[in-house]
Amino acid sequence: MIANIVSVSIPFVFYALPLLLAYAAYHLWIHYIRSEYINKTKWILLEIKLPREITKTPQAMELALNALHQTWDGDNEFKKFFQGQLRTWFSLELVSFGGEIHFYLWTSDFFQNIIEAQFYAQYPGIEIKQVEDYVHNVPYGLPGSEWKLWGLEFTLSKEDALPIKTYINYGLDKPVADQDSEQAKTDPITAALEYLGTVGPGEQMWIQILVQATKDRFYKSGSWLGKREGWKEQGKALIEKRMQRDKPKNEESPGTFTSLSPGERSVMEDIERSLAKPGFDCGIRGIYLSSGKLDPKRFVGLLGTFKQYNSASSNGFKPGWTTGAKYWWNDPLGTRVPRLKALIFDSYRRRSYFYPPYAAKPFVLSSEELATIYHFPGRVSATPSLAKIESKRGEPPVNLPI
Repeated sequence: MIANIVSVSIPFVFYALPLLLAYAAYHLWIHYIRSEYINKTKWILLEIKLPREITKTPQAMELALNALHQTWDGDNEFKKFFQGQLRTWFSLELVSFGGEIHFYLWTSDFFQNIIEAQFYAQYPGIEIKQVEDYVHNVPYGLPGSEWKLWGLEFTLSKEDALPIKTYINYGLDKPVADQDSEQAKTDPITAALEYLGTVGPGEQMWIQILVQATKDRFYKSGSWLGKREGWKEQGKALIEKRMQRDKPKNEESPGTFTSLSPGERSVMEDIERSLAKPGFDCGIRGIYLSSGKLDPKRFVGLLGTFKQYNSASSNGFKPGWTTGAKYWWNDPLGTRVPRLKALIFDSYRRRSYFYPPYAAKPFVLSSEELATIYHFPGRVSATPSLAKIESKRGEPPVNLPI
């Protein structure tokens, strides 16, 4: 019996071991070469300062964010393998320093002109300038540092193809002049900004939305060869499943939205509208920092920052993981929580989410959904905690000598 096992095992090890070693070597090489490519890229942080008044709807931000939908993966497989070229990503950031709110956009310098041109085209009154990275001003984790931290990552509560509650659902797709005062008050980002404005002295709140043009990464149902499909195929399959459910058994024609309840019909229409727009792989982090004692009420506030985008009949955000331990047995040795805090701080600092060293599983948001959670509020003057342009920029005289 033993002799038979040995006689079978030796050939298996002889042929399988080289394949396993080659597989491991390949992934180690990809990890190394991509890390080198990322480290050699020049990354910059752009601050966007807002004018006293913005008369654009979130649709303007949706158009501006199209500049971030970069699907280029590199010139060819040779450069991707030997030079580490990869699909670029960006970080949209909402930050509060002691209650003063700032809008940031992190990118490689290669895309700076493209981004500025797109944003100025949609928001002529804004001011964009390159600034020093604020994360370096907090020496968290260094010897002698008094800074403390609590953080979390968000994820979607349901399938990616189901959209969250967007600005269109809030009625903010109409021109600002046509919106009444009640509609202006329901801008979902206002709640997040008001909360960030309550951050006190010695405290900071960082919200990071990492985005990258989505690509096919879902394994197709029933495909044993591992064929992949995108979130749009998932959405179409979801609609088809619902249509088949409501189709009469004696009919061969496809079902229609007329057989659905008003709520279900609205969800199906939202899915179809979302699928018609560019999609982004996303990851969202939130970090609360304090140079003194951490205020537990801030944890609840940070957790609730994205609640206004949740829809019971469609999709929403929920905590993926946090840096806390709910019960003592979650961290009996007291090592897990410090490790998670160091991890989320370093991954935030690096803006790492899609590639090493902190690769995570993203979720998909359409450009409409993304513009809902990151846009400039219509009534900036009513939000005193926002960092604004002090004075309006004027054009130079037409007769200025050259």
